[in-house]
Amino acid sequence: MWRYLKRVLIGKPLKTLDEGQAHLTKFKALALLSSDALSSVAYGTEQITTVLVTLSAAAIWYSLPIAAVVLILLLAITLSYRQIINAYPSGGGAYVVATKNWGSNGGLIAGGSLLVDYMLTVAVSTTSGTEAITSAIPSLYKYSVAISIIIVFLIMFLNLRGMSESANFLTIPVYFFVVMISVMIIWGFYNIFTGHVAYHATADFGQPVAGISLVLLIRAFSAGSASLTGVEAISNAVPNFNEPKEKNAANTLAIMSLILAAFFAGITFMSFYFGIIPNPRATVLSQIAATVFGGHGIGFYLLQLATAMILAVAANTGFSAFPILAYNMAKDKFLPHAFMDRGDRLGYSNGIIILAVGAAILIVIFHGQTNLLIPLYAVGVFVPFTLSQSGMIIHWFREREGIWLGKATINLVGALISLALVIFLFWQHFNNVWPYLIIMPVLMYLFHKIHSHYIKVGQQLRVAEKTKVQLHDYDGATVIVLVGNVTRVTRGAINYARSIGDYVIAMHVSFDENPGKEHKTANEFKAEYPDVRFVDIHSSYRSIATPTLRFVDVIAKRAEAKNYSTTVLVPQFVPKHPWQLVLHNQSALRLRTLLNSRENIIVSTYNYHLHE
Repeated sequence: MWRYLKRVLIGKPLKTLDEGQAHLTKFKALALLSSDALSSVAYGTEQITTVLVTLSAAAIWYSLPIAAVVLILLLAITLSYRQIINAYPSGGGAYVVATKNWGSNGGLIAGGSLLVDYMLTVAVSTTSGTEAITSAIPSLYKYSVAISIIIVFLIMFLNLRGMSESANFLTIPVYFFVVMISVMIIWGFYNIFTGHVAYHATADFGQPVAGISLVLLIRAFSAGSASLTGVEAISNAVPNFNEPKEKNAANTLAIMSLILAAFFAGITFMSFYFGIIPNPRATVLSQIAATVFGGHGIGFYLLQLATAMILAVAANTGFSAFPILAYNMAKDKFLPHAFMDRGDRLGYSNGIIILAVGAAILIVIFHGQTNLLIPLYAVGVFVPFTLSQSGMIIHWFREREGIWLGKATINLVGALISLALVIFLFWQHFNNVWPYLIIMPVLMYLFHKIHSHYIKVGQQLRVAEKTKVQLHDYDGATVIVLVGNVTRVTRGAINYARSIGDYVIAMHVSFDENPGKEHKTANEFKAEYPDVRFVDIHSSYRSIATPTLRFVDVIAKRAEAKNYSTTVLVPQFVPKHPWQLVLHNQSALRLRTLLNSRENIIVSTYNYHLHE
């Protein structure tokens, strides 16, 4: 049943040689890797105006110069990541750049930040998509958290089906959104220039606003910079592009940035021109659409549908980048090697599943409220931005290739703006971003513990080139068979033990609850196997594990004195149907777990297969 369900949800397994077919064209890559960045225009302008209206609605005109600075930062980041794509085409983005230029800890800070950020990407994208749905259908507002979690797991299953298949699916919502936003902006500007839409700005551009401060403007800028999240995803996924990989990735990044800049600038201008004021029940984008398309007509609902779709699938950027980043960190022995395992569809399935579970937990913790996630989300983005761009400065001063001084200047501008944003986010949004100061030290500790473990394991398992492996020669073998009742399972286990052991012992644990049973079991066993030693250990505390462990330790010491190996054979039966496993073998599982802790004991399992 599970295998059939898995095939329906994920699809049939792919051969390893099919991997080349999963590489991306620019058309597919734009859909797969830019959905997060492009979707951020749905809430980027809103984040700016939400901060400004805390002073006054008249302050909304400041969104225009703030948007201009955001676009300057976008230009610096785009140019910087184009350089990263060409300098480090193996993928890994900020993690690889920071590791190469700032050392292991710098790379781990960037990598850890991005791992958390990709979880936040999924959480923010899905909650934003849910907000677009509830803006169009207010009756669904109370189900926001549940809708967000359902979307997360739907995208998880989509990604488990493989990158190429998810890219095929994503072309519909991403390009539908691009078309609808383009139509809205073009039609909106046409209406403005032809006078069909009146000028309703809350205040004219340049009009002084009492109480405005630099702190408020920087706060609005930091909120609007959330529109730049997801730009780094393409640099992480360079190996997934068709040849020539670097050129295709760099061109895709340029196309994405141009679209993002045009959308962000157009939406911000129309928000100012139409006098849009943030409303908790209707997004800024939905209000602009209502104004441009003349009320809640077909154009409005198509745009809301397109927005909901891209915000929901924008989480796919996280699902595309997180597993690759986790793979690179696991390859460097800072994450469990399980993140390097490929699933049936050639994707890094463990990373995909962990990401979905983490995002769902974040949505529950923050009650599906996007505005609470944005500051922490931005920190997770701009810390790696700062490390990668400053790392590229070190790279250019070391390599000194081409017009390296000009490239380093671009990186310097991006690094300084990113660093300023990080500082400001901690200063002005500390109540929302303080978890970062706990999460990162914990992650750094875990990274180093995992790395230390893998290094020690490697040292212990490594065989020196010129030394011979010393194998222990035993004179015989002692086999202890754990017996519950005298059954066919017991018979098979005893027969197998005889075939591999020189000395076989059957061990049974009895309790006070049924005094006669221990004698019955002993008599049945001796009648069946008179030549095998049967040991009954009485337990007054209803524990099987403790007396078994003590007995095995005693026998192992005696065997060691005789230069015998000691094997504990744990019999169990295997049901016909996998779901029945939960009904059986719990004691055997616990015993194997305990016995595995003993260094001088071999633990083996005898399986008896049932047919009903």
